[in-house]
Amino acid sequence: MSPAEQHAYDAARFAEIVDSVRSAEDWSRPSPVAAWTALDVITHLVEWSRGFLQGSAGVELAPLEVAADPAAAWKTHTADVQALFDDPADRTISNPHMGEKPLDVALSEIYTPDIWMHSWDLARALGRDFDLGAERAAAMLVGAAAIEDGMRASGQFGPRVEVPAGATPQEQLLGFIGRDPTWQG
Repeated sequence: MSPAEQHAYDAARFAEIVDSVRSAEDWSRPSPVAAWTALDVITHLVEWSRGFLQGSAGVELAPLEVAADPAAAWKTHTADVQALFDDPADRTISNPHMGEKPLDVALSEIYTPDIWMHSWDLARALGRDFDLGAERAAAMLVGAAAIEDGMRASGQFGPRVEVPAGATPQEQLLGFIGRDPTWQG
C-alpha cells in the first residue's frame, strides 16, 4: 500500500472500534497504556499529531473537542490528515528527532504506525481483540529493535514485558513496546 492508502486503511480500522462504542461510560474504561482510559487513547492520537503538524510543519488544523464527541472528532481528524497524505504539496517537517523529511513520509513513519498500534489498545480497553497482523507486527518488531535505545529514551514506551517462548509476532511486539499481550481491563 502507498502511505496514503495505509493511513486510510489504519484510520478506518480505528474508526470501526471508535464507532462500536455504545455508551459514554465505555470511554472511561482503563486501557493497556498505564494511567490511560479509552478516551485518552483517541485523544492522544488526535492531539499529539495536530500539535506535531503545527510545530514541525507549520500545518494549522482547527482544534477538536475529542471528549465532547470522540467519533466525530476522529472522523474530522482522519479527513484532515488524509488530505495531507493525498496532497502533501511539497510540505516538509523539520524536527530535531527526525531531521527534515517530506510531510507524508514523516507521517507514514510515525503517525500511521501509532494509529495501528493504538488500535489494539482501544480494542482491549473495550474488551475486544484486535489483530495487528503477524507479518506487519514482525516487521515492526525488527525495525523497532534496531532503534530500541532511542525509543526507550523518548519516554513514549514502557519497559519491555517478557512474553513466553513461542509467542506470536503480535505478542512479541506488544511486549517489546511495554504492553502485556494478555491484558484485560
